[in-house]
Amino acid sequence: MLNILVINCGSSSLKYQLINSETEDVLAKGICERIAIDGRITYKPANGEKEVMDSPMPTHTEAIKLVLEALTNEKTGVIKDLSEVGAVGHRVVHGGENFTGSTLLTDEAMQAIEECCELAPLHNPANLIGIRACQELMPGVPMAGVFDTAFHQTMPEEAYLYGLPYEYYEKYKIRRYGFHGTSHSYVSKRVADFLGKPYESMKTIVCHLGNGSSLSAVDCGKSIDTSMGLTPLEGLVMGTRSGDIDPAIIEVIAKKENLDIEGVMDVLNKKSGVYGISKLSSDFRDLEAGAAENNKLAQKALKVFEYRVLKYIGAYTAAMNGVDAIAFTAGVGENGPDTRKAICDRLGYLGIKIDDEANKVRGKDTVISTPDSKVTVLVIATDEELMIARETLALL
Repeated sequence: MLNILVINCGSSSLKYQLINSETEDVLAKGICERIAIDGRITYKPANGEKEVMDSPMPTHTEAIKLVLEALTNEKTGVIKDLSEVGAVGHRVVHGGENFTGSTLLTDEAMQAIEECCELAPLHNPANLIGIRACQELMPGVPMAGVFDTAFHQTMPEEAYLYGLPYEYYEKYKIRRYGFHGTSHSYVSKRVADFLGKPYESMKTIVCHLGNGSSLSAVDCGKSIDTSMGLTPLEGLVMGTRSGDIDPAIIEVIAKKENLDIEGVMDVLNKKSGVYGISKLSSDFRDLEAGAAENNKLAQKALKVFEYRVLKYIGAYTAAMNGVDAIAFTAGVGENGPDTRKAICDRLGYLGIKIDDEANKVRGKDTVISTPDSKVTVLVIATDEELMIARETLALL
């Protein structure tokens, strides 16, 4: 039996799960928050109560120490000691062109991840900190890196190249990379399993809709296009991110608002999206509540979001010359029946028909289209941590 610790490290937070690789049961899970501010750890063993404790976390090393102490605690721990952790799987956001799959974290791999920091300055440095903290506290335990970008490395050139001077690709590797790859990989495979069809024969569009959102076109088991680009800013309108815009807007905002490039990028990343349009919230639950109370800007924000998803579904159907299944996943995709309905009601040209009763589901793998629908539409609960554990086990 091999227990795999899955670590998903952000700049001030750290999510974790301990997974039994044989049964795929989650033995315990939780999150460390407010790292380098004051510190709070949430810990939930599979058969126990959730515990929340405030504790100083000046760095990620202290956070991981607290995680390991919680897992081995005499009263509520789920393992006796750290020898029961066989490997650690780390989520790494950006692998650039260096990684087309998951990898064991050697010195060379760590160097390659570091080289991708300029492509993901908010994420990769934090991922590296988490890896190094685990290496320090768990010497000799195998560590694996599972990349958000790896699944999309099967995209053809025509999908990943931008209409920029080719030398920028040659010199700086400026191209589309895509993100949420672990989720897109898991969900597209789960669709095939759930429907009892061969993965290699299916054309699937995965709609990963949440605060960060992206779509992918998965043709015969390979990602051939995805909506996020060089960074997670491109594509759909998201919680606080603008998604696709005319690049000239950057110059206009800079001049009108007297902002430098960092100031404009801050607007595009943190003050735009449905939050920017609605002036209300980046949380879709707040927007839905506002829309129900006739808040016009909340209604506009939801319509803009739904329209952008709709356009990408049409584009990816064309890119694959057809579609067999459309899967909704992540926070909004799994828990937004009204959003799913609004999108699918405008896909009648594909022969899509939604079963309104089935569509009431939240967070459970379900077919929500009618038996006579020409395209199968599903809700699939994503499980990135399980995917990371599986990838880590495969490497070992």
